[in-house]
Amino acid sequence: MTRWMAYARESLRGIWFRASLFTVVGIVLAIVSNPLGELVPPALSGALGTDAAGTILEILATSMLAVTTFSLTTMVSAYATATQIGTPRSIQLLIADRTSHNALSTFVGAFAFSIVGIVALSMKVYDESGKAVLFLGTMLVIVTVLVTLLRWISFLTVFGRMSDIIDRVENAACRAMEGYADDPLMGANPWTAPPAQAVPVASDSSGFVTHVDMAALQRVAEQQDCTLWVQHRAGARIVASHPVVFADRALSEEAAQAVRHAFVIAAHRTFEQDPRLGLIALSEISSRALSPAVNDPGTGVEVLAAQQRVLDIAVRSTAKPELQHPRVHVRRIEAADLLQDAFRPIARDGAGVVEVALRIQRELGALLDVTGDADWARALRAAAREALERAEHALSHDADIDDVRTLHAAALQDSQPTGGLTSPE
Repeated sequence: MTRWMAYARESLRGIWFRASLFTVVGIVLAIVSNPLGELVPPALSGALGTDAAGTILEILATSMLAVTTFSLTTMVSAYATATQIGTPRSIQLLIADRTSHNALSTFVGAFAFSIVGIVALSMKVYDESGKAVLFLGTMLVIVTVLVTLLRWISFLTVFGRMSDIIDRVENAACRAMEGYADDPLMGANPWTAPPAQAVPVASDSSGFVTHVDMAALQRVAEQQDCTLWVQHRAGARIVASHPVVFADRALSEEAAQAVRHAFVIAAHRTFEQDPRLGLIALSEISSRALSPAVNDPGTGVEVLAAQQRVLDIAVRSTAKPELQHPRVHVRRIEAADLLQDAFRPIARDGAGVVEVALRIQRELGALLDVTGDADWARALRAAAREALERAEHALSHDADIDDVRTLHAAALQDSQPTGGLTSPE
């Protein structure tokens, strides 16, 4: 995917595109009613070519304006709620929701159709056959609006609720993790230290890397007969004038600019190529739930289960991807970093809650049960020991501490305890 394709895809996800498309469709439908009237049989034109469409269009225009305003208010309220009870990182997932886009676009399109139809009728643009087509088009729009309204009502009952936010973040995290697990190095060579004489290619802007075009980097390396070392992958924070790539030889200015264009840099991180962001967002939801002001350990436990499902994708992965970019080297995300993003904030904020402390050991033990990778096993054991130490310092009841220690010992032995613990199922 090129830099411009990434920008285009991001832009087309906005609600403006669907709303504009549906509006154009509504306007076109009202305009072509008269030309299409020639296809309507005279008998049908006489039956339908009355002024009934005008009254219906007036009702439709008034109601669609109110429904659109109400829907926008509801969506903005859901965004605010998600920020308050979840994490601001989840807002981009709510904003990109297709159901809400389709609903608002349908309402705006129906409003545009109604307004154009009313104006055309007042100008006496339609003949009898044109009015018949307009009436049939109006019936079609009404049916579409009714179906959309029913779906929209059902959707609003869960939109922006805590469970919906967790599910959305987990699904985005799983998609990103699946992409990472299938090809951790993005088709490139594993990282090795660049030579001492390597030439840096500095970034010309500051922000977060949201996409790296590996194919473009490979093309530059082939054209310049060199090897490239990618210093930052998606999710990294970079600063202008700091290196993003090292080359084993000096590049032409045109090639250096092509290297910079291979990195899409934005003000905010996105989920697509960044598996760590999903883990961080889930941890933020749990940290807020475990704060003294909220005191909701149940949400913390639910998030831990989601973290385990996301990490399970990477832990179980045995993919051996094909080397597609032999002239490029990329850093692999360390298992310890992924576990730190997922569990350390929860272990810190939930150390004094025995249910959370027990669940952390249980989920880490579940991951240990399925891993066959030494690096993952070592990182999981370290995360379990760190969580145990935090719980030992925060818990005040000896029986609670003993339960956490017992579950910790079982996790390190790659087995689950058989009983005697009060951890939530």
